[in-house]
Amino acid sequence: MIESGVKLEEYREKKPYWCKRLLGTDSPLFSHSNGYSQCNYKGYTHVRFRYGYTTRTMTFELKGVTIGIGNPQWGAPKEEVFILKLGKKI
Repeated sequence: MIESGVKLEEYREKKPYWCKRLLGTDSPLFSHSNGYSQCNYKGYTHVRFRYGYTTRTMTFELKGVTIGIGNPQWGAPKEEVFILKLGKKI
């Protein structure tokens, strides 16, 4: 769905691993419960997806990272997650 352009966002759990990768800290400092919806992510401009353990990849612009409830039709869990907003395919 991402490759075809139907799915415009990807989700990652609010776990220490993704907090460290996206925010540079071990805890999600920004959340809706604290009145924030936009994360101060580490300044990434692109995101690259791999097809499993193959060498085949897709690269997209990263328009932003937010915390919230994603679209369940696109595979989002029911709790708050990091939402990676995807731009055009590169």
